[in-house]
Amino acid sequence: MIYSEISSNKQKTALLITCFLVLIIALGWVFSMQLEAPGLLPVAVIVSVLMSLTSYYYSDKIVLSMSHAKEIKKTDDPDLYRTVENLSIAAGLPTPKVYLIDDTAPNAFATGRDPKHAVVAITTGLRQKLTKPELEGVMAHELSHIGNYDIRLTTIIVVLVGIVALLSDWMLRISFRGRRRGKEGAIIMLIGLIFALLSPLAATVIQLAISRKREFLADASGALLTRYPQGLSAALQKIAADHEPLEVANKATAHMYIVNPLKEHIEQKDKIGWFANLFQTHPPIDERIKRLEGMNL
Repeated sequence: MIYSEISSNKQKTALLITCFLVLIIALGWVFSMQLEAPGLLPVAVIVSVLMSLTSYYYSDKIVLSMSHAKEIKKTDDPDLYRTVENLSIAAGLPTPKVYLIDDTAPNAFATGRDPKHAVVAITTGLRQKLTKPELEGVMAHELSHIGNYDIRLTTIIVVLVGIVALLSDWMLRISFRGRRRGKEGAIIMLIGLIFALLSPLAATVIQLAISRKREFLADASGALLTRYPQGLSAALQKIAADHEPLEVANKATAHMYIVNPLKEHIEQKDKIGWFANLFQTHPPIDERIKRLEGMNL
C-alpha cells in the first residue's frame, strides 16, 4: 500500500510537470506567431532562469532569516538533534542543520538546495507538544522532502512559473503592436490575449497541485522511514486542532511548512470546496491523516 502511494504521487508529479512544459511551449508558440519574433522566447527563458537561479542558491538563507529561525546544536536539544541524526542515517542522508523558530504555533519545514546543504526547522510550539513518535514522524516527513529533492523540484517549478509570467506579461504589453493584419491576425491576437490572461492562472494551479502531491509523497516516504505512520498522523491531528497562525510566515513561504501556517487558511479551512482547493498549497489535513491511517507496512 505505502509503496503504491509513493509510486502514484511520483507519476502524478511527472504528469503535472509535463503539463507545465506543454503550457510553456504553447504560450511561446502563440507569442512568436503573434509578434513574428521567435527569438523572443529564448530571451524570456534566459531571464527567468537567471532570476530563479539566484533564488535557488540563496532562498534557504532568506527563508531562515524571514522566519527568525536560530540554529541549535546537539547540546541545546539532545533529543531533537538525535532524532534528526538517527532518521538521517536511516534515510542515507547527511544530517541537516537543525533550526528552532520561537513561535507557539505548531509547524515545521525543510529547506536547502540539496541534501548536503539542507536544513530542518521546527517551531517551539510544535516541539513542546509532540511525543517522541510524533516528533519522529514530523522530522521523517521533512527529511523525505530533502531526500526526494522536493526543494530542487520546487525551484524548477518556480523557473517554469517565471517563464509563463514573463511571457504573459510581454504578450499583454505588446499584443496590440503585432504586425499581422486582417482576419488571421485578429484571430491570432485574440488567442494570444486569452493565453496571456489565463496562462499565469493555469501555471499557478499546476504549481500548487505539484506542491500538494509532494506533501502526500513526503507523508508516505516519512511513514516508510519510521515504519510507523501513526506517529505523523497523530502529529497532524495536533497541528489541525491548533488554530494559532504562525506570525513569521507569509504567502511566499507558506508552501514550505508541513501545514499551511497562514491565518486566512486557518479561518477558511472548514469552508474549502473542490474549486477553492485548487488554490491551496497543501492537501486537506483530514485526507492526509486518512491516507496515513490506511497505510500498511
